[in-house]
Amino acid sequence: MLKKLGALIIAGMTALALSACSSAAPTPSGSSGAAEGKGGGTIAIITVDIANPFWKAEVEAAQSKAKELGYETTVDAHQNDPDKQQQYIDGAIAKKVNAILLDPAGAKESVGAVQKATDAGIPVFLINAEITEQGIAKSQIVSNNAQGATLGAEYWVKQMGGKGKYVELFGQPTDNNAHVRSEGYKAVISQYPDLKLVQTETANWDRAQGKQKMEIMLQAHPDITGVISGNDEMALGAISALKDAGKLDKVKVLGFDGSGDAVAAVKDGSLVATVLQPIVEATKLAVTQIDSFLRTGKTGSDTEKQALDCVLITKDNADQFKDFVPLG
Repeated sequence: MLKKLGALIIAGMTALALSACSSAAPTPSGSSGAAEGKGGGTIAIITVDIANPFWKAEVEAAQSKAKELGYETTVDAHQNDPDKQQQYIDGAIAKKVNAILLDPAGAKESVGAVQKATDAGIPVFLINAEITEQGIAKSQIVSNNAQGATLGAEYWVKQMGGKGKYVELFGQPTDNNAHVRSEGYKAVISQYPDLKLVQTETANWDRAQGKQKMEIMLQAHPDITGVISGNDEMALGAISALKDAGKLDKVKVLGFDGSGDAVAAVKDGSLVATVLQPIVEATKLAVTQIDSFLRTGKTGSDTEKQALDCVLITKDNADQFKDFVPLG
């Protein structure tokens, strides 16, 4: 079943790449290859935090696919700082790169940066997170966070037996993904009146902050039996705090991303489940659309916003995943 599901995800993304074409847009500044329909040149990859396994996988997938298609790449990480992001966008414009692949630093905060690059004739393709405007970026490719949160929450509720006190670790507030996942969790959990949310803390997708915030919540609520987390890094931080407190065997923790460390935690039972984001395939799809646009003026997709379904990883199927990709 899992292998079929993995194949469906990949097939769906391939179909997106081959679907009806979007409208043409101005040739990027300094992009003689695009003007001649040859592709090639430089893609500026601007991500969030290369030290985080999720964004590291994103960058490596982008570099690999770009090289395969004949492009050079540059890499910068803005650390969710809109000012740094703008500096890197300005640098890409100055270098006259052929395209920008951006994991944005905030849904609203990134609109101006994307607009500036677009006005300079450089097409921008968004990966992993959206902005609040359409018609500026050429593509916005994200995981189906609402669907993934529903999968995770439904499984977690069963492990909780439909009752107990729990806490939530919330991601980066400026990232729309954090809000969508949180609301997705709550839409499921709200159907169970015996499950009580007693505290929510923001940990900005970070493992160290996840541990620190978990320690604070344990002091206030030593009797909790569950934790829902917006991503794996915060969940792994929570696991560390729970281990230190000798409470991990009493608390069910849910993650989101499907990182290698999280899959290992699912296998050893310290994490109840994680939700795989198909970030590797989504990133490769984004680079494929960049290549298509530079060659033809069209992305190959009939929609700007594209969402790829997530997959639940539990102890039963954890062996079938590696490095954010289903095996087989």
